Amino acid sequence: MQKKWRNFMLFVAIMALSVVAGCSGSDTSKETEAASSPVENEAEETNDQRIIAGTVVIAEILDKLDIDAIAVPESEKQLASRFNDLPTIGNAMQPDMEIVKSLNPTDFLSVSTLEYDLTDGFEQLNIPAHFLNFQSVDSMIQEIQTLGERYERTEKADKLVADLQKSIDAVETVAANRKGPSVLILLGIPGSYLVATENSYAGDLVKRAGGTNVMEGQDPEYLSSNTEYLHNSNPDIILRLSHGMPEEVVEMFNEEFQTNDVWKHFDAVKNDRVYDLEEELFGTTASLKAPEALKELMKIFYR
Repeated sequence: MQKKWRNFMLFVAIMALSVVAGCSGSDTSKETEAASSPVENEAEETNDQRIIAGTVVIAEILDKLDIDAIAVPESEKQLASRFNDLPTIGNAMQPDMEIVKSLNPTDFLSVSTLEYDLTDGFEQLNIPAHFLNFQSVDSMIQEIQTLGERYERTEKADKLVADLQKSIDAVETVAANRKGPSVLILLGIPGSYLVATENSYAGDLVKRAGGTNVMEGQDPEYLSSNTEYLHNSNPDIILRLSHGMPEEVVEMFNEEFQTNDVWKHFDAVKNDRVYDLEEELFGTTASLKAPEALKELMKIFYR
């Protein structure tokens, strides 16, 4: 019975992995349709564009660049006041396409990790969309600069990038002078969990903070879990992240660590160095909170 259960959980993990990997799509942004017209100044640019912010992170970046939107996703997070009273498009992962179409946008901005799931819907309805690559800090910075150029906000984009880079460089300078820990990153999803490699956003942050990912050298962003293999890597620290329904995922992790005897043999578990990270700081894609996330990792790594 126990063997059948392990096989079932492995099957679930592999299926979840294929979904996450499929959602990641390509590493570059894809334009399903470009819709823009020449403008003479920023005021005309703002008036001519009808932009929908497909995710909260994109809405936050648009605000920093002083770009208005005509709709935003539903979220419990407090968005900038400029977006008050705007219509919402539903969940970022499954936007209400009828609402999106009715708003007649000139551009729908989402992230590349949702490209696989959303592209067909936008193409069928002939809605112009851009999927931005936020899979690492560097790719997010590049996308901010691209948005600045596209919407005539280069100065604001340059300032935002400079501020981000300054904070990130400060953390990396400190980390470079310290011996970092070996780290195992687990991404929990309701019912299962995956292992994040250095090519994931969390993996990027760990590397910048001086940590060494025990899955170093693996190409995919996420892999299915093999606890015996992971135990052989014997990480100094285990980081647990949640993707959706964080409370349920934490409970799932706790049950897994209590019922699966393999975990009690990990040094990280023995030394009480297992950490549940806040989803707001450690999402599956990069955000403007990257400097705060790095500072949190520094506290964990070098306490």
